[in-house]
Amino acid sequence: MTQEMRAVEITSPGGPEVLQLVTRPVPEPGHGQVVIKVAYAGVNRPDALQRAGLYNPPPGASDLPGLEASGTIVALGTGVSEWAVGDQVCALLPGGGYAEYVATPAAHCLPVPEGMGLKEAACLPETFFTVWSNVFNRGGLKGGERFLVHGGSSGIGTTAIQLAHHFGARVFATAGSEEKCQACRDLGAEVAINYRDADFVEVLKAEGGADLILDMVGGPYIPRNLKALADDGRLVQIAFLQGPKVEVNFVQLMTRRLTMTGSTLRPQSDLAKARIAQDLAEAVWPLLSAGRIGPVMDSEFSLDEAAKAHARMESSGHIGKIVLRVAG
Repeated sequence: MTQEMRAVEITSPGGPEVLQLVTRPVPEPGHGQVVIKVAYAGVNRPDALQRAGLYNPPPGASDLPGLEASGTIVALGTGVSEWAVGDQVCALLPGGGYAEYVATPAAHCLPVPEGMGLKEAACLPETFFTVWSNVFNRGGLKGGERFLVHGGSSGIGTTAIQLAHHFGARVFATAGSEEKCQACRDLGAEVAINYRDADFVEVLKAEGGADLILDMVGGPYIPRNLKALADDGRLVQIAFLQGPKVEVNFVQLMTRRLTMTGSTLRPQSDLAKARIAQDLAEAVWPLLSAGRIGPVMDSEFSLDEAAKAHARMESSGHIGKIVLRVAG
């Protein structure tokens, strides 16, 4: 293992152009950590928020962007016994994925599913940790319930549709074009709603309301989501692309027994993330290995094209996941 590596850093808060290729020291593993030689890194919305100065890394985390990656373990910290040097893994990261090497807790690593390449595996951790913890753990989705996910063609959306459909929910999704709506249907959505042409509130009301809504839009969608819920329904918020502040009449929460909740993944404790990883290993990784579900891939960029990858993501033209090719 070399002493220096290529990495992409945020030179100052701003647009995609502030992402610059630099040379950094290779990280060393702390207690309970592994160092991964990165093959591919996933590109996610929180990376863009960090780049814009709106989502600071938690204490002790790398200042480099990148919350998920795949590759080969090249070093073990003290106390690590579940992995060996040479193991191929994908991992949830506290940061630092846009680099040739990254350190992360060993308990946040998962094996590359059987039959899956490193490129596809790099797209699993951030979205699957997020969806599992919010839709199933926090949201309590059950088979037969009506589930609405906004941004159905995003990385989060395509993952949520597949998992909810597999576990027996009736899936509804919103997207911004017929192409994206068809992609949602192909993945298992019973109804895909083009939000430019139809009102998701009316569509869900006609079906009896949503039992669970997963939303990353926020802003004006929040009161509309509450209207779209069935009595005793749950709204889980994971982002605010259109703002976190809105006026809500809370009387309906009491009279209709609604629940509003939400979470962000990155600030949670290492133990909480390890528990999610264990849930995924037991309930979801066998499905990935069997090819019953899988990541939807949009595009690939080289590490030095990180700015182009961010521009692609922020154009909202993508369907599924965007990755950076790091090795080779």
